[in-house]
Amino acid sequence: MRLDEELQGIGSVGIAGHIRPDGDCVGSCLSVYNYITTYFPQIDVDVILEPIPTIFHFLQGAHEIKEAHEVKKNYDLFLVLDCGDANRLGDAVAFFENAKRTICIDHHVSNQSFADKNHIVSSASSTCELVYGVLDADKITKEIAECIYTGMVHDTGVFQYSCTAKSTMEIAGVLMEKGIDYPSIIDKTFYEKTYAQNRILGQALLKSRLYEEAKCIATVITQEEMAEFGVLPKHLDGIVNQLRVTKDVEVAIFLYGLEEGSYKVSTRCKGDVVDLSKIAVKYHGGGHKKAAGFTMEGNNPWELVDRIVSDVKEQL
Repeated sequence: MRLDEELQGIGSVGIAGHIRPDGDCVGSCLSVYNYITTYFPQIDVDVILEPIPTIFHFLQGAHEIKEAHEVKKNYDLFLVLDCGDANRLGDAVAFFENAKRTICIDHHVSNQSFADKNHIVSSASSTCELVYGVLDADKITKEIAECIYTGMVHDTGVFQYSCTAKSTMEIAGVLMEKGIDYPSIIDKTFYEKTYAQNRILGQALLKSRLYEEAKCIATVITQEEMAEFGVLPKHLDGIVNQLRVTKDVEVAIFLYGLEEGSYKVSTRCKGDVVDLSKIAVKYHGGGHKKAAGFTMEGNNPWELVDRIVSDVKEQL
């Protein structure tokens, strides 16, 4: 698929990704947005996302992102990026349903090809890597390169996860040659944490529990703790990955409170024994074999952990 071809004769484009946007979601949406505004100025284009983490505000176009309630129009073409299910578009799903034509570009193994045209490659490191492939490489500016590189960094854990392939590193090299400040992107968006984030991480680690002969680790952060430590859900990025790197642990499970009786679940694993995407689909979520997420309802989060551990045990 080539984006230049898909944009021929198009007057308006909407771009959206999944709820609670992460680096790959933000990077892929903004890279396409910047490409269209740069090379197709005649097209009316919007990016519609929930509020993004402040660490991504340096990306070009970040301050032009709109929330769904701010937009009152239908689109000739609606692009869905880094989203495996229309329901995970949140309020932006209405624009998807009303668009004349829809395209989905994604790398989630759970994606059911729900758009009119789908470019789904589950083996890709990130949606940003796929976006690089659909753009004209010669037209990628420094600003577009920053967006793509940021998304790749976040979905590969700075190129350490098994989804990182030779092609991933080659693309990263091309992007680096565009003049981006890649050490700063990695430092400021992936590693750097505020004092409050470090404190909530410490709380999460102190509360963590081991299961299945220390092959599984889990922890919970409640809404009350988030208020006590002065953090929001976006500040909890990295906790599940820190659990994952615990020695001898195969599977990491992290829950945090969304609202009364509702918890967001993030899961990660190291080896090939457990397929987390299967567990996520069971709870109407999605993701990848080694990284998946979903939402669960219940008043006792540790009972929810027990249910997830039982699912993990079946595969172990």
